[in-house]
Amino acid sequence: MSLAGSQQKIFLRLIAALRPHWRQDAGLPNRIQGLFAANRSFGSRDRKLYRELIYTTLRFLPWIEPLLDKDSARATQVTAWLAADLPATRSFRSATCVDWPPCPPTLAAKAAYLNADSAALLPAWVVRHCPAAATPAELEALHTRAAVWLRVAAADLPTVVAEFTALSWTVQASPALPTALELRTDADVTKTKAWSQGLIEVQDLGSQLILESSGISPGGRWLDACAGAGGKTLQLAGLLGASGRIDAHDIRPVALNELRIRAARAGLTVTPAPTDVAAPVAIVPPRPAPLPAAPIAIVASPSGLYDGVLVDAPCSGSGTWRRSPHLKWTTSTGQITHASITQRALLDQFSPSVRPGGVLIYATCSLSRFENEDAVNDFLGAHPEFSAEPPARRFDFPIEPVGLSLRPARHNTDWFFVAVLRRKA
Repeated sequence: MSLAGSQQKIFLRLIAALRPHWRQDAGLPNRIQGLFAANRSFGSRDRKLYRELIYTTLRFLPWIEPLLDKDSARATQVTAWLAADLPATRSFRSATCVDWPPCPPTLAAKAAYLNADSAALLPAWVVRHCPAAATPAELEALHTRAAVWLRVAAADLPTVVAEFTALSWTVQASPALPTALELRTDADVTKTKAWSQGLIEVQDLGSQLILESSGISPGGRWLDACAGAGGKTLQLAGLLGASGRIDAHDIRPVALNELRIRAARAGLTVTPAPTDVAAPVAIVPPRPAPLPAAPIAIVASPSGLYDGVLVDAPCSGSGTWRRSPHLKWTTSTGQITHASITQRALLDQFSPSVRPGGVLIYATCSLSRFENEDAVNDFLGAHPEFSAEPPARRFDFPIEPVGLSLRPARHNTDWFFVAVLRRKA
């Protein structure tokens, strides 16, 4: 059997193992990793090939799934043809799709060649929750492999670019935000000096633009109410500078431990609250000369008033479908309703911590209006002491009446929503 034939058999075996779960298990990536771990013969190139084929299947599931039962060879060809053109996929694609034309760049052309329906690639509920997702440009973006974005401080850009150039890696700065670099080489940045010295963080450009659009000035006392692993906490520390201060709060100790590790790598100070008995801080060599940034305190119970409060709320994650296409098929309207209830509760819980004249920044990585505009409007209706204000910078994104919709097609990002809510003085 040829190499491509053997790879096809393995791919179909992996797909058969995943198929019973891919419309109900939001943790599907863990299953994929488990399958890879069970196949000890897989090398790095094998894992990259099968991961790309699996994620392509999930991205275009309504086109590929019906073929699996009646023509598995055709299903494999369609998957290989639609897969991203990567070093790991190139030879398999060439051997599997011998007589096929090059895969066209547009979704409409792909659909025409396969005699498929582009609209079928979105769950039925999406148009009601987010009509913009079904427009040609956004539908195209949602079915393109997500970019890898790095956040870099302006002063560190020359060092980072020089190291990547020496490695023959290609990076490109975003026209919207020059300190955001798109990594255009399939490579592991965690093996670089820039990573070990805390000069770079992997953070989607859209995620970076949430705070960049909000007009945050240096200094002040801030609360990151749902800090998680701390991507935005560390970004906020840089924006506030040494004269600022951040209290980071989350109900998940494991996530806060990750924040400690990331902050230590970046050379930032993280102070535990006296009542915080989570696992100890991991010791990571800090960078020699960290840029001035706000100190971060892990707090179990935020107290007092803050100049700004960030509620980067837990959400359905529908804005991350480009990099997590399995979520398209496991996210239900019931889950969105449950998320929206949590989001409204968080806004009610943390809004009293905003001082008069201060700001409450609400953000999600969801495309659903129920988690975005509707959540903000409900909050404003119940809290007349707050009002929505336009973003300081909109980066060519459409401004909603109560927020900014950060859509993938404009700057090759995930999908986010952010609202800046000012408390009356």
